[in-house]
Amino acid sequence: MDRPVTVVDISHLLSSTCRSTGRWIQRGPSYAVAQAIFLARNIRWTLATAEVTLKAMQVREYDGDDAGQVEAGRLVINAAHATDSPWMPELTRHRREMQVRFGWDKSPIRHLVAWGDGEPVAVAEVEIGEWDNRDLAWMNLIVHPDHRRHGHGTALLEHLTGIARTAGCTKIGASGWETSASVPFAARHGLVRASQEVYRVVNLPDLPTGFADSAYAEALPHAADYELIRIEGRAPHDMLPAIAQLTAAINDAPVDDLDIEDEVFPVERIQDYEDATLGSGHRMRRVLARHRDTGELAGHTIATVDLEDPRVAHQHDTSVVRAHRGHRLGLLVKAEMLRFLGETEPQVVSIDTWNAESNDHMISVNERLGYRPLGRELAFQGKLSRA
Repeated sequence: MDRPVTVVDISHLLSSTCRSTGRWIQRGPSYAVAQAIFLARNIRWTLATAEVTLKAMQVREYDGDDAGQVEAGRLVINAAHATDSPWMPELTRHRREMQVRFGWDKSPIRHLVAWGDGEPVAVAEVEIGEWDNRDLAWMNLIVHPDHRRHGHGTALLEHLTGIARTAGCTKIGASGWETSASVPFAARHGLVRASQEVYRVVNLPDLPTGFADSAYAEALPHAADYELIRIEGRAPHDMLPAIAQLTAAINDAPVDDLDIEDEVFPVERIQDYEDATLGSGHRMRRVLARHRDTGELAGHTIATVDLEDPRVAHQHDTSVVRAHRGHRLGLLVKAEMLRFLGETEPQVVSIDTWNAESNDHMISVNERLGYRPLGRELAFQGKLSRA
């Protein structure tokens, strides 16, 4: 569906005028008149430029069945990665389609591509919580490097905030790689830096022989009261309620200055996550730590392997229930996952993971396991004003 954008933002000019008028008058009427004429011309130029940009730009919403729009979005993302995050692997057509179809856990996400002069110039998505945080719209917006600084990002952001307002949201958030442009762009639109995550990768061929076994042996004496369970694919149905409670322990991870409520994890959401992971073409493995005496699930970690490129694995959630912390279970289950993958997926050469930069404990675990930082993603947040 084509959705023409008709937003022109000259607030930066007007606010500058309010701050400057007094200084102009102090320097004499002739100077003030000259500056006013310059401002008027600047506003006319801004409006004319924006009008040309917006008339030539259309925003199209799409889903996984729209191969043309999926491909257009993929091209924008890959071009941006080449400039902003060259360490990221190229996104294939299949993988992008699967992202659009399934997301992380099948929560509804609206996908959009902005077109200008017959070319895709930007791609965006907006997600409003299905299970929690229903007052928050989280956005991702990427402008093609060849089309930046032409107003496309501003116009598309206004379109996204319109979607959020219509849905009744009072807060918006956005994330993007740390670049020279990301912070100023967010600030111009009233978004404040609230958190940052670091992207890390471990290259398994670089690890010495026996590395995973050594890390496992290091943690094991501290966890004598626990046993480990390996699961391939879906979790047994009778374990889902306990896994849902275990998953909720992720809420103890640092959120820095983000204004968000705890995530909610009913059994249905765990099943949706499994459906999305498997349906999008990944093999999934879990390692659970279970307390021997009580039978309580104390910690877990999840990793997935991309069937399209099975050399690549992704580290998903790792969490330990508060009552069972202090036994090095985080290191134990993640070291066991390396052993699990080494036995069942020997072709895997790299695993990636994300952590809040303030999550010192999990970062220390990941660094012990050979993960090294490649990039930082910033998270911004702001209040959504009424139209």
